[in-house]
Amino acid sequence: MGQEWRSFDRMALVSAPWPLYSRPSIQLGALKAYLESRISGLRVDSLHLYLRVADAIGFEVYQSISERSWLAELVYGALLFPERRDSIERLFGREAKGKAIFRGLRFEELIERVRVATDAFIEDEAWDELGLAGFSVCLCQLTASLFLIKRIKALHGGLRIVAGGSAWVGDSCAAWLKHFPEIDYIIVGEGELPLLELVSHLQLPPGNRLPLTSPAIVARGASSSSDCPALQQLEDLGELPMPDYDDYFKTLERLPSGRSFFPTVPVEASRGCWWRRPTPGGGRGGCAFCNLNLQWEGYRSKSPDRVVAEVDELTTRHRTLVVAFTDNVLPFKDIPEIFGGLSTLGKDFHLFAEIRAAISPEALTAMREAGVEEVQVGIEALSTRLLARMNKGSTTIQNIQTMKFCEELSVANRSNLIIGFPGSGEAEVAETLNALEFVQVYRPLRTVRFWLGLDSPVYRSPRSYGIRAVFNHPWFAAILPDEVFREARLMVQGYRADLRFQRKLWRPVVERMESWEAAYETMKRASGGKPPLSYREGRDFLLIHQFRPGQAALHHRMTGASRGIYLCCRIHRSLDEVAESFPKLSRENIRTFLQGMVEKKLMFREGDRFLSLAVALRAERGRAAHFEQHFT
Repeated sequence: MGQEWRSFDRMALVSAPWPLYSRPSIQLGALKAYLESRISGLRVDSLHLYLRVADAIGFEVYQSISERSWLAELVYGALLFPERRDSIERLFGREAKGKAIFRGLRFEELIERVRVATDAFIEDEAWDELGLAGFSVCLCQLTASLFLIKRIKALHGGLRIVAGGSAWVGDSCAAWLKHFPEIDYIIVGEGELPLLELVSHLQLPPGNRLPLTSPAIVARGASSSSDCPALQQLEDLGELPMPDYDDYFKTLERLPSGRSFFPTVPVEASRGCWWRRPTPGGGRGGCAFCNLNLQWEGYRSKSPDRVVAEVDELTTRHRTLVVAFTDNVLPFKDIPEIFGGLSTLGKDFHLFAEIRAAISPEALTAMREAGVEEVQVGIEALSTRLLARMNKGSTTIQNIQTMKFCEELSVANRSNLIIGFPGSGEAEVAETLNALEFVQVYRPLRTVRFWLGLDSPVYRSPRSYGIRAVFNHPWFAAILPDEVFREARLMVQGYRADLRFQRKLWRPVVERMESWEAAYETMKRASGGKPPLSYREGRDFLLIHQFRPGQAALHHRMTGASRGIYLCCRIHRSLDEVAESFPKLSRENIRTFLQGMVEKKLMFREGDRFLSLAVALRAERGRAAHFEQHFT
């Protein structure tokens, strides 16, 4: 390797900006705990540079940058390649346009504050005492990590450096090692087993070492056949010790500003995505746009008891009650046991989790009762045609049902609506606009323009989605040197397709999405803070309150079969299912009633399935009994 060997019993793991500042890195926490548990006497320092940078530039500014991947890559891009600063600054201004937080903040001032904080971080660490420094590089961390690696290696040339994380997928590891000789190794995929082998390997004198055998490690000077390594991962997540976040909390205590907040504790119940399972034809399932699970093969989960114990111990140790499940998708069958167990701990949690739209109301209720206050639902579209193209495995009426129960349970729904999906057409837009007419009474979704992820199903089969060519996103050409841009494959890809047509096609949806939040807030004020479309149960009658933006509120009373049918459709039902539940009523009368509810926007219809849209107003303690009554 060209580096003099020295014995070491200490190493560092580093997370550069721009992860969320309010939570420790689960990558660092998991790796630190694992390595220290497997190598006797090894000390692993987990260094959260991003927390120090957030303090230096202000938490609000940091958060705004961390929410936009291009803003994040541009800041350190200007430091990494100062000769490109002018073009980078122009792109930053374009991406930051309209955001009030950046008004009055000069780009030059911003990057100088980031540089000073980064240099202070480097000066504070005893790099010469380390045997290895590892960098976790995920979304929004590429240029920051490369800048940090180059600066550290320039000052401490004998330090070996390994990079890992979700940024290193695909078959361009050799290109990164070629253009950034400061990196000695790249680990592709899950880090525990490969990093354990690498550390054990480097702790031996060169004459005593056997060749590295991990298929996930690419070393400088390796043959080109190693450029596309295989994954190596734990078979059982139960082998993992509890993540160690102590270093993050020590850094937080030492921040010079003295600012305080209650950090979020990350917890993982699983790795991978069970929806991305092999298909009969030998391919892969999963959402067509997604490349979040490429670093894992298959799906593994911890036992429910283990998950509950981790949440309990970590929140007790760090004296915080805010927990974020980092799973791309929770273990569906274990949701009742996990959240039932959390409910028994006697802690008033604030929990966040990502869930699929097909989640049952009972499971969502169990999550709410355990303390889930925020979710991100895999909604992505309000057109069943488009959902099928995305391979979401869900329908519009399922999406709306989950949005409804989030509203009813007072769970903040932080979900997205993807626009401009390649190959979408007028039918998909028309379905979306129709659905938007019915969901204005729920918390608005966030508009996200489609972006092409490296090695996602769309990327691998571009012509199936009307894409003529794929290539590194052209904005990277303004950041990276020409040879790096040509030879390395980057996580965000550009493509040639009907982009101009898609922008025009989806413009009405964008306009409707922009007006949604104002309409929702107007209705919430008019209803006194209650859900804009709700009902009160009167045992043998039902009172529905319907608030509408710019119009007078409507109030409906339902009795007898009308009340029964409306409650029957609290979860989406087919016409046949409703008719079976009310055999004394003619099918035609039922159909007429259901269609009347749709015309009044009290129900949503998709094909022959119907969903009542009003949410129940009732005491928190009555939720479980109500669901048992109406869903069994």
